[in-house]
Amino acid sequence: MSVQVKICGLNSPEAVRAAATADLGGFVFFPRSPRNVRPEEAAALAAELPRRVRRVALVVDADDATLRHIVVQFRPDFVQLHGRETPERVAAIKRDFGMKTIKAIAVSKAADLDAADAYLDIVDMLLFDAHPPARPDALPGGNATPFDWRLLHGRSWPVAWLLSGGLTPANVAEAVAVSGAPAVDVSSGVEDRPGHKDPKRIKAFLQAARG
Repeated sequence: MSVQVKICGLNSPEAVRAAATADLGGFVFFPRSPRNVRPEEAAALAAELPRRVRRVALVVDADDATLRHIVVQFRPDFVQLHGRETPERVAAIKRDFGMKTIKAIAVSKAADLDAADAYLDIVDMLLFDAHPPARPDALPGGNATPFDWRLLHGRSWPVAWLLSGGLTPANVAEAVAVSGAPAVDVSSGVEDRPGHKDPKRIKAFLQAARG
């Protein structure tokens, strides 16, 4: 079965066109991120994606007003929760906004995977990302930092899941082979500078992940 690919942090027409064969396209709604876009801007960009590419709105501990604006203007297929959202908060978002959800789990050691258990009856997908570096300017994701993919080997969950964190066109095939990931997510690994997607790297990543 082909590995599914999510290209995250889309913020330009060129990047959107390069990601047209992806399975999911992610748009970041987090002001501290160099990939941040406004919901209205994201809606215009996403309109250029084929309809089969599912739209993902990435948020970090967003309040209801922020989420409502994103959902109304952008109309995502999924909301990706990349902050400290509790299972109760995720359940409330699903209930109040009627949205499918992806919950990011920060990983640096095997025990971190256990955090996923509390979300299994709530989320539609899990995303395992590297734990943010211990520095003041570190973002919740998109830090170009991998974790030990062997931690995921042989593991399974009753919901779909993605591998993220430090993936590039050069290492994604190895990451899939080592981890057994059915889907992968990339952001900084297809950029030529922070926040600027390189269309050639996006296409190379898609080819490497599926090849």
